[in-house]
Amino acid sequence: MARFPLLPFFAAALASACAAPEPQLAPEPVAAAPAATPAKVLTFRELLQRPRGTADARIPYGADPLQFVDLWRPAGPGPHPVVVVIHGGCWRADLPGVELTDYMAEDLRRRGIAVWNVEYRRVGHPGGAYPGTFQDVGAAIDLLRAEAPRRGLKLDRVVAVGHSAGGHLALWAAGRSRLPAASPLRASNPLPIHAVVGLSAIPDLEAYGGDPADACGADTVEKLLGPARPGRYADTSPVELLPLGVPQVIVHGELERISPPSVGRAWVAKASAAGDRAELVVAPGAGHFEPIAPGAPAWEDVARRIEGLLR
Repeated sequence: MARFPLLPFFAAALASACAAPEPQLAPEPVAAAPAATPAKVLTFRELLQRPRGTADARIPYGADPLQFVDLWRPAGPGPHPVVVVIHGGCWRADLPGVELTDYMAEDLRRRGIAVWNVEYRRVGHPGGAYPGTFQDVGAAIDLLRAEAPRRGLKLDRVVAVGHSAGGHLALWAAGRSRLPAASPLRASNPLPIHAVVGLSAIPDLEAYGGDPADACGADTVEKLLGPARPGRYADTSPVELLPLGVPQVIVHGELERISPPSVGRAWVAKASAAGDRAELVVAPGAGHFEPIAPGAPAWEDVARRIEGLLR
């Protein structure tokens, strides 16, 4: 199967990133004194240098080349439990997409779990940002209903796993039934999500976009949300959809700089106060990418938790 069609674009983007500082993408921590040794965390460039497996099928959910899902399906007739995976990348077109989560998808496939790995249009893509980014994710998830019977997938307990901006979208997807009636993002019968694993998730768009330390870029959230409109957070920000009514495991690396543990701590406090069952996990010694990198202790813990939520 052909790889993601924008790989030449990503190569150029990565080359540019290598030539310039990377403050928005988990730069190496700077030692406080010459004698101190900076903690080493995984970067997205290092992750993408690893060999990647191949998905079993690429399934379109729209006419745009970016509107597709990669299905990673275990061997055997099934039906197999399924995880919806949503990649991050600050919602931006100039950063890597679905290939970032290929590694975890392959690892979950080896564990007997089918992965519905979602690509979607982002800020900078034609049709991306509001409402397209959100509509893409909703349409990709809802396609599972039609595809599950012939693909040998069971939908009794679908878990959504999202990384960074994808963590925002996974939490948002779990709350779609609570979207305002007049929202163009609302669907008549969204596929139920039974649990969410948010990896370095960004669940409060207003707080994150207004933070001077926003590592995605000071205007990224503004670009994602589009022109100012009343209630612009009501149908886009998961914190406005609480309670989600599903269990949530929120994971942040101890050394995370893009979405630090304080973000997860604030979310868990609000979700719990609203009546949700939400747990914060801080992965020791991990940065932004260890929770999606097979072989890293942070990922091994995440994978075990996903298996537990599927049971």
